[in-house]
Amino acid sequence: MLADKVVIVTGAAGNLGAELVSLLSRQGARVVAIGRTQAALDGVLRHLEPTDARSVTLGIDLTDSAACAAAAAWTLDRFGRIDGLANTAGGFAMAGVDQADAAHWESLFRVNLITALNMCRAVVPAMREARSGSIVNIGAVGAAKAGSGMGAYAAAKSAVQRLTESLADELKASAVRVNCVLPSTIDTLQNRAAMPKADPARWVTPSQVAAVIAFLLSEGASGVNGAAIPVVGRG
Repeated sequence: MLADKVVIVTGAAGNLGAELVSLLSRQGARVVAIGRTQAALDGVLRHLEPTDARSVTLGIDLTDSAACAAAAAWTLDRFGRIDGLANTAGGFAMAGVDQADAAHWESLFRVNLITALNMCRAVVPAMREARSGSIVNIGAVGAAKAGSGMGAYAAAKSAVQRLTESLADELKASAVRVNCVLPSTIDTLQNRAAMPKADPARWVTPSQVAAVIAFLLSEGASGVNGAAIPVVGRG
């Protein structure tokens, strides 16, 4: 399992991130939960006690590569190693290709791709030196064939999958694994509000996605590398 493993989770104040932090904590991992602001983390991750020496929260801007490097260095100083990284930070917005300006495209690439890239780059040196570790990125099953209004989002998530594949190949000689999960629509209050006519029973739940991420972080998935695993519920 994940007992005493040191795992960094980005996007920890989000629906999926908070669910994953809770699951990893229950499995005995030492979790470094990263969100954009400490206030957001304090409001969402109530299951983490402020005095818990096993798990901590950090508020940083993941689009800042120096901040990500500092977070990795802080984790190494605090816990002595980094066993896993789960990049759940991301975002979604719709706009037609002829309507979306450059800022829209840049925003979705920054929040979905650059955040993952920065944290991967931050933890790889320590994992390579230790010759162990697991990185899990979050793609999207919808990126395989983009629908109307999803050009920028699908392109960004497709880039996450390509990043995963390339990094997995680069690190396999160091026994560091890199995989990604491809969720369909996740059942959240925000998605229910945005799609009131949809049937959320057909969506995947945050706990279902978190369970797959936790498995990929564990030694039970030691033979899985460079994979893109769809997690689609009944969709």
